[in-house]
Amino acid sequence: MLTALLVTLSLYFLLMERDRVMAFAGAEPAAAAPEAPSVEQERRVSVVVQRIRAETVQGAVLVRGETEAARQVEVRAETNGRVISEPLPKGTAVAEGDVLCRLDPGTRAATLAQAEAAHAESLARLPEAQANVARAQAQIAEAAINDRAARALSEGGFASESRVAGTQSAVSAAEAALASAEAGLEAARTAIRTAEANVAIANTEIDRLTITAPFAGLIDDDTAELGALMQPGALCATVIQLDPIQLVGYVPETQLDRVELGALAGGRLASGREVTGRVSHVARTADSATRTFRVEVEIANTAGEIRAGQTVEMGIVTAGQTAHLVPQSAMTLDDAGRLGLRLAEADATARFVPVEVLRDTADGFWITGLPDEADVIVVGQEFVTDGVPLAVTYRGAAE
Repeated sequence: MLTALLVTLSLYFLLMERDRVMAFAGAEPAAAAPEAPSVEQERRVSVVVQRIRAETVQGAVLVRGETEAARQVEVRAETNGRVISEPLPKGTAVAEGDVLCRLDPGTRAATLAQAEAAHAESLARLPEAQANVARAQAQIAEAAINDRAARALSEGGFASESRVAGTQSAVSAAEAALASAEAGLEAARTAIRTAEANVAIANTEIDRLTITAPFAGLIDDDTAELGALMQPGALCATVIQLDPIQLVGYVPETQLDRVELGALAGGRLASGREVTGRVSHVARTADSATRTFRVEVEIANTAGEIRAGQTVEMGIVTAGQTAHLVPQSAMTLDDAGRLGLRLAEADATARFVPVEVLRDTADGFWITGLPDEADVIVVGQEFVTDGVPLAVTYRGAAE
């Protein structure tokens, strides 16, 4: 019974007077149990937010295109003849004026000699024609003097009318002789001009036997083979100029106003090589099929390492714009498929904002469409929608 009484008292003090017993024993009272979270706190979604501010960045128009030779021409024969020169292999570097094809002259040298002889003969006939004109002029002067004298004698009764008529006839005959001599002189001069033209034609025909490079560049294909018969218009060689080389792309009309002649531009080849240059041409007429405008960028290619026909991504610098740099992982899509970001509002709720990407860099996307300062959800944006309460944790900020 005594034991039962002691156990009963012990249970009473441990259960009903626990605090007094613990205080008497010198122990700290147990901490109060934490309050259960409220329903509103349980519904908040934890996200990581990064506060970003707008900056002024250089804008760019992005275009996909290819490289093209700055100049390319098919050098063709202008006369007929057999090729007598050894062919040049493709890839050969040529300077302006270098011989590409040489044709057999045939009888062209004889034709030139004949034209030169005719020219010399026409020159020899010119003094004779000039002398005939001078003789005819002297005869006119003599006939005019005789005619005046006969008229004076006739007025004094010392000459007959028949004499006067004879002197007048002599004047007319002298005038006709002068006209004939002047016609002969003009014919001699015409013969000289004709002979000079024939000599020039013969020389030109001989010059056409040597087909030369119109500018410095590379031979894109082998030149005409030795012994090949060339006709006017037959291909001798194709010459291309790769320094400078052009980056060619097509800009949509919505972006055309942002592209200016002389603007700085860059390109990235498929190999990863990057080059820079300036816009050298912006088309005034759109492509009828694509409604885009051709844009050319001139790039230095001294070493000739860039070839025509390579794929290139071009970025044409435009006027500065206000934009934000955001991590690529922060970009998301809404239910309508629009590209944008989710922001943490001042009331700790989420909101989707559509944006436009200006440029893709190694540090992230430069985008427009946000206020000057914005709290962008960078972790957890895929798990919230507009109006969802947030439990915000800031990244890289004093908060």
